[in-house]
Order: sequence, then structure tokens, then C-alpha cells
Amino acid sequence: MTQIFLIVAAILGGLSVAAGAFATHALREKISERSLEIFETGARYQMYHALALFLVALLISRTEFPQPTLVASGWLFIIGIAIFSGSLYTLSLTGIKFLGAITPLGGTVLIVGWGALAFAAWNLKL
Repeated sequence: MTQIFLIVAAILGGLSVAAGAFATHALREKISERSLEIFETGARYQMYHALALFLVALLISRTEFPQPTLVASGWLFIIGIAIFSGSLYTLSLTGIKFLGAITPLGGTVLIVGWGALAFAAWNLKL
């Protein structure tokens, strides 16, 4: 899991930088200011959670048998990024309002991921 989470964290982190640059340089003149803010929020939260996933990978690497809640937190961060940031990117680029209703689901998944990480940290033996 360590290697998978490190690779995914690096890819998601790099993509969030690319998304931010894309928003600043390519989208600024093409979409509304509000849509640009929405897009940038997706990029920002993607980076936060890519870093959290990196932390999860490092914690897993420090244990012989990773706790299921620690592994779950990593997967929850990946799924949450896909739903939360993905829905914001799509909403800002397409204007499909229905996607705004999906975003809180992604946020909830991210929050549960943090809860799983907290539970795992409480029980962590380093």
C-alpha cells in the first residue's frame, strides 16, 4: 500500500499544480470569476488531500502490519478527491448545476478519511 499511496499522492499533487496553473493561465479569460473560484477550490483541496495521502503512506511504511483504518483513510482520501475536486472541476467548466449536489458527498468522504486517520493515529504503535 505504501508504494501505491505514494505514487497516487505524487500524481494527484502534480495534477493539482497543473490544474492551478491551467486555471490561472488558460481559464481566466474563458470562464466567469465564480467558476474560476470553484475550479481553484477543487485544486486547493486536491493538494491538501494529496499531502494527507502522502502522510498516510509514510505512516504505513513505519508499521509492519498497517491498521485497516489507516489504509481506509488513504482510499477515502483518493475517493474523496475524485468526487469533491472532480465535481468542482466539471461544474466550473460545464456549468452543470447538478454537480454541485455531488460535491458535499465528496467532502463527507474526505471528512470520514480524516476521522479514519485520527482513529488510526490513536492506535498507532511507532
